[in-house]
Amino acid sequence: MEDPLDHKGEIKEPLLSSSTTKGGLRALIFIIVNEAFERLANYGLSANLILYLTREYGIDAVNGAQILYLHSAATNFTPFIGAFLADTYVGRYFMIGFGCIACLLGVILLWLTTIIPGARPPPCVQFHDSCESASTLQLLLLYSSLGLMAIGAGGIRSSSLAFGADQLGKRDNLKRAGILESFFSWYYATVSVAVFLAMTCILYIQDNLGWKVGFGIPVVLMILSTLSFFLASPIYVKSKAKAGWLDGFARVLVASFRNRSIKLSSQVTDDVYHHRKGSRLLVPSEKLRFLNKACAIRNPTEDLIPDGRASNPWSLCTVDEVEDLKSLIKVIPIWSTGVLMSINVLQHSFIVLQASTMDRHITSKFQVPAGSFTAFQLFSSVIWIALYDRVVIPLASKIRGKPSRLGLKQRIGIGILSSSAAMAALAIIESVRRKTAIEEGFYDDPNSVLHISALWLLLYFFITGFAEAFCGIGQNEFFYTELPKSMSSVASNLFEMGLSVSNLIASLLVTIVRNFFKGNDQESWLSSNINKGHYDYYYWLLAGLSLANFIYYRACCKAYGPCKGQEGNTTDGGEALTDED
Repeated sequence: MEDPLDHKGEIKEPLLSSSTTKGGLRALIFIIVNEAFERLANYGLSANLILYLTREYGIDAVNGAQILYLHSAATNFTPFIGAFLADTYVGRYFMIGFGCIACLLGVILLWLTTIIPGARPPPCVQFHDSCESASTLQLLLLYSSLGLMAIGAGGIRSSSLAFGADQLGKRDNLKRAGILESFFSWYYATVSVAVFLAMTCILYIQDNLGWKVGFGIPVVLMILSTLSFFLASPIYVKSKAKAGWLDGFARVLVASFRNRSIKLSSQVTDDVYHHRKGSRLLVPSEKLRFLNKACAIRNPTEDLIPDGRASNPWSLCTVDEVEDLKSLIKVIPIWSTGVLMSINVLQHSFIVLQASTMDRHITSKFQVPAGSFTAFQLFSSVIWIALYDRVVIPLASKIRGKPSRLGLKQRIGIGILSSSAAMAALAIIESVRRKTAIEEGFYDDPNSVLHISALWLLLYFFITGFAEAFCGIGQNEFFYTELPKSMSSVASNLFEMGLSVSNLIASLLVTIVRNFFKGNDQESWLSSNINKGHYDYYYWLLAGLSLANFIYYRACCKAYGPCKGQEGNTTDGGEALTDED
């Protein structure tokens, strides 16, 4: 792979250097634009999709919500599959290209359902109780479009972040210079802006100009996304897929089981371990010590061939392979805390329901659509990212007299703790909203608009944006830097996979609360009548679970130990505060 860094570890700007230079900031622009337009198209369609399903297909709200839950889970899970295929078989460039084409086909199919009369059920006749249901062929077309969009999103999102990092060169240099942190932050900020525009501008167009125009714009955006990616093909740094990390993990597990009778010495240096030629890792770490048996050499003449390789890779592995598996096992508890934290972020449907009963007017003639309120979270994230990268870090560096930034685990912890505060704020706002509904005589009318401003919800989005800016980006960078290079695409998609799991857990949690948690009047906390229910109790429950998650996270951090580059409580080249500071 070509290295766009000079011998000092600084980025060489391709726009200013020779035309033969590949990678660098010039390539990044096309990658980020590709991802941003894909998010614009996908979120521009999904933001109002529940209304399209209920109004145009006659699907009831509950079934429509279930379809969207599954679609969201699939959209967040397919990137993990795509990342595995990209790392192991086809490479990141091919995977993104495949994703562009699949997603383009999906948005075109969905758009066709708005312009072909027979692609969806006929409109319901006014004053008639029954409406014609969608036929099997019509549903097949709808589900096919959603499926292609999920597959396409998986192809693009699985590799875009890691492919962008490939354009900047070697990890170690990037870590010392702090470039990787800024790249992850501004990548996330750009994507957030795209989603914000989708949830505001495109949603507004759909509400006012209809589905044909509202679904046609995402088609144009997806065409631009595809062109943006392929036009820059000659200047990309294209890393080849390195098959074997999954096979390597399997070999370590098999070898450690086969060698289970070996007794390892308490003094690590007393044993001889098998390692690659030129590897920096000569002995394995003491954590998860039972796996060290996979790389322990029992008899050099039998275990090794003359060139130094293992005679049977399923009986003797390298130290690197053992440590790679340990890295994956060690990050799983940290990953699980992000899954639990993300449940708080997935309460948008309930928040939209709250907003719909509150005064959403900005001026006397303009009110914010209830579905657009969730976009304020993205706007908040972008603001916090900019403040942290352009104000906090320079100010802290100036005060300390050297480059400084928060450690990865510190940032994740701050995000998890902030998410608990966000849910507490939302619980208080809902309590006041419900009290207002009762005082104004709307206890039995959940559709009436109350004399309470929906702008109070911005406090929740302000705190949640802060939590996402720290935890979301922190986890992405944590996985990317802590997991082996051969798993770069998978590492950059673990957070997205966590969102998929969070969707399923959130759905289960809602079912449990709705069926088993009731108020004094035997009305469910999550009643279909928001004024009769106690959504504030549900939010307090989530706030308490988030606080417990933070305590669990601290225990995970202690068990994990220092991040790479922080062993022995030293800072990352003097730049980052250790997570124990």
